[in-house]
Amino acid sequence: MASAAIFSSLRRRRSPSLEAFLVPVDLSDVALLETLISVASDVASCFSGHRFPFQRRNSRALIGKVEIFRSMLECLRDSAAAGALTPTAVLCLKEFYLLLYRSKILLDYCAQSSKLWLLLQNHCVSGHFHDLSQEFSTLLDVFPVGEVGLSDDVREQIELLQRQSKRAKLFIDKKDDVLRTRFFWFLEEFESGRVPDSKDLRCFFVDKLRILDAKSCRVEIEALEEQIVNHEGDVEPTVPVLNGMVAITRYCRFLLFGFEEELEIEIQKKGRKRLIAQEIAETFLTVPKDFCCPISLDLMCDPVIISTGQTYDRRSIWRWMEEGHCTCPKTGQLLSHNRLVPNRALRNMIMQWCSAHGVPYDPPEGVDASVEMFVSACPSKASLEANRGATMLLIQQLADGSQAAQTVAAREIRLLAKTGKENRAFIAQAGAIPHLRNLLSSPNAVAQENSVTALLNLSIFERNKSMIMEEEGCLGSIVEVLRFGHTTEARENAAATLFSLSAVHDYKKRIADNVGAVEALAWLLQEGTQRGKKDAVTALFNLSTHTENCLRMIEAGAVKAMVVALGNEGVAEEAAGALALIVRQPVGAMAVVREEAAVAGLIGMMRCGTPRGKENAVAALLELCRSGGAAATERVVRAPALVGLLQTLLFTGTKRARRKAASLARVFQRCENASLHYGGLGVGYSFASDSASTRNTTTFVSDVSLPMSISVPVL
Repeated sequence: MASAAIFSSLRRRRSPSLEAFLVPVDLSDVALLETLISVASDVASCFSGHRFPFQRRNSRALIGKVEIFRSMLECLRDSAAAGALTPTAVLCLKEFYLLLYRSKILLDYCAQSSKLWLLLQNHCVSGHFHDLSQEFSTLLDVFPVGEVGLSDDVREQIELLQRQSKRAKLFIDKKDDVLRTRFFWFLEEFESGRVPDSKDLRCFFVDKLRILDAKSCRVEIEALEEQIVNHEGDVEPTVPVLNGMVAITRYCRFLLFGFEEELEIEIQKKGRKRLIAQEIAETFLTVPKDFCCPISLDLMCDPVIISTGQTYDRRSIWRWMEEGHCTCPKTGQLLSHNRLVPNRALRNMIMQWCSAHGVPYDPPEGVDASVEMFVSACPSKASLEANRGATMLLIQQLADGSQAAQTVAAREIRLLAKTGKENRAFIAQAGAIPHLRNLLSSPNAVAQENSVTALLNLSIFERNKSMIMEEEGCLGSIVEVLRFGHTTEARENAAATLFSLSAVHDYKKRIADNVGAVEALAWLLQEGTQRGKKDAVTALFNLSTHTENCLRMIEAGAVKAMVVALGNEGVAEEAAGALALIVRQPVGAMAVVREEAAVAGLIGMMRCGTPRGKENAVAALLELCRSGGAAATERVVRAPALVGLLQTLLFTGTKRARRKAASLARVFQRCENASLHYGGLGVGYSFASDSASTRNTTTFVSDVSLPMSISVPVL
């Protein structure tokens, strides 16, 4: 029997129909024959004239069997015995139906698969053809040829086919296998640090495989990358080998076909190709629900199973348990124990999804080696060497190529930097950053967008941050794209780049002092798309952690923008966290007090926000009272509904939220006439303050809770 690999290896957009797995039932003998003739005719007409790149002999032999079988079916239909087939004949015909559909799937696989993938699977696919041939032979042995009234010539054809099928052996085309061996030789050369001669590569790709232009080469790359996404552990070649093949083909794409033709193809596809913005949106909006932690709603880095069988991210569920909860957050069931069992299967699926969509995945330290096998196996030496070669070609085009070639090169640098710190490291070391900086001021919108996104992807690697910041004029150019970029995507990606760079404390002040940077981030937080607002608010939060940036952020309108953002569910958490940091300083507290909607917005977050958002909101109100003086304290104290919300937090909030709420209650107790406004409340607060959280009340304010699992998106 042909294995399930036939189906699992199919391109996803060409999945077999349900008919392939269903045998027709409740059909009369004549109707069954008509159905079989229709399927056989479809197979013959679709593939008889098709020129297969590989598996030519096996394909022709299978099509020939189908055509002979169709002749037998037509003869049966026209005979007088068509309406009175024996039970054995009917059973055999139904089995033939399945074989016909499996033949169609296999032939379609050979016709639609990429040349390189078909070449790599040469032995496996040849085995599938042989399996089908053997099953045809078995069924013909059982089929009652002498009882169904076939004509002499058709019977002779069937008997000849029976004899041939019995003698048939596994056939592997030697010429195809030589090419396959040659491909692996290229891989070994790169693995050894030797770059094959360009003439040998041209002979293989152009003369032998008939990959004649950049478009067909790109199709081959996309097909191989798709196979990596769909890869199953029992299918050869392994992921490292596939990655090496992809890298070699990418290198040859630019070595053999240049860049100009590639740009023409891109322009032709512009109307139907996804924009970068759509690509980004899909990355963020179509994260499978099962990959997100039910507590934080973020993509899980280290999924674990608790005693109730539910899966959570380790950091989130550990924090939940640390706060004293003894129930499952999702089901409410009591936990029988606190052991956390790694969900290795889910983690591997998340790793593969992240690799496929270019999402950075940083597994926690100390993860079991077997769990990390997929990720660690991906960057092979051959793929790294081939990518280095491709990078040098791309940087050469960035330096000396035409504007069209530079645009394509920037896009390819962006794609190369999507995954793998090794790629990000050697792209920067090879000198790509200065050329990408120059493209930031390009009048070409595509070139600008690709260059700023490439810098974003490169900045994820820690060592590259300093190279970008130290490159003369690079920070200023990124800010200019943020302010005046040709496209929304370019401006948003510039904001994300500043967020990435501002993770280094020494760069926070430099970024904030750059003319227009904070103003542009504040504008984006108010007027940008949801993703743009997310990038802007996280960048502003990073900048607000530097005390010397407070006045600059107030002058630039960032405080007002963050107050407005309190009403936006997607960014309110981060906005409240940034405000909690800004109001530590009296000048920041005064600026927040001047915003009429600030206190109301924070109160609203305490009512409807996430657990983390409630922490940040109550922390901001507490620090506002401490730093803003009597006027600010009175403003907070007089806020309607705050009493009930504080009482709720004292009993149902997280550990940090309860601590902050208790401290805010003590501030109220010290206020003159507090008992008149909030009679009876002091007892409740005093009760809450008996907990350990009443101690060391001056240090916790710096503990602003934010989803620091937020990662910079690779685009």
